[in-house]
Amino acid sequence: MFEVNEIYQPMDLPEALVLAKQHPQAIIIAGGTDVLIQIREGKLANRELLNIHGLSELQGIEKNEAGDLLIGPLSSFKDVEENALINRHIPILAQAASMVGGPQIRVMGTIGGNVANGVTSADTSSTLHALEAQLVLESEAAKRIIPIENYYLGPAQTARANGEILTKIIIRGVNYRGSGGCYIKYAMREAMDIATLGCAVLVSPAKDSSCISRIRIAFGVAAPVPIRTKNAEAKLSGLDIDEAGYRIASLIREEINPRDSWRASREFRLHIAGVMAERALSKAWQQALERRRAECGK
Repeated sequence: MFEVNEIYQPMDLPEALVLAKQHPQAIIIAGGTDVLIQIREGKLANRELLNIHGLSELQGIEKNEAGDLLIGPLSSFKDVEENALINRHIPILAQAASMVGGPQIRVMGTIGGNVANGVTSADTSSTLHALEAQLVLESEAAKRIIPIENYYLGPAQTARANGEILTKIIIRGVNYRGSGGCYIKYAMREAMDIATLGCAVLVSPAKDSSCISRIRIAFGVAAPVPIRTKNAEAKLSGLDIDEAGYRIASLIREEINPRDSWRASREFRLHIAGVMAERALSKAWQQALERRRAECGK
């Protein structure tokens, strides 16, 4: 059923990095929810696999002294969905993780695999764009940190070089404090389906007014790669929330570039993108205000 030439099973991260250098064409596998299906279908048959599943160095979610959240790429979607730190500080990411596939996929699939695949429909990727995540890529010789928006080069093409492994996802405290967020997914079925469109909005209210201090809007399946709509963000920043809610749909539609596919036409995606952004902004704003009231009540 699974035609594989060789499977390499490292015991720790240093060994994994050595094997990645020795076998640069090996496919790195973690949860296997995507790769194993492609192997079974013959798309990736007769390849070498580097199985990093179970490496303790790549697991866990923690918060450092600076307030940054450090997410191990082998954290499953269920781990992310249920983690106390994620739900306290960036519940939008828990929300996105909860919408991936079905229960079995969320137990096995990993957030690192969702990012590393480089596909625009990945549910957590648009949310990580809105959070301005940083990705730590390691090889045997070096370590580098790149913004997630620089990671996606094209459809299923990423900046990860042969011999590199994604070892950490960083969400800086400055990028989530004082913000509320919302992720909305539109799919042909309510569950266990790939996103026809995904929209993540993160917004920070100004301290003494109903104006937007800062906003980040990201989409999946609105372009060949996950994107931020930075022109819309710039025009919405500083606006009263009511005016922003009125303008966001048209600004989004001017900036995104969805495609026609069997799942949905370009015109349909343009329409629902504006509706989703408007709804996500409203929910993110309410969450931000609720979090502010809770903090003031302490």
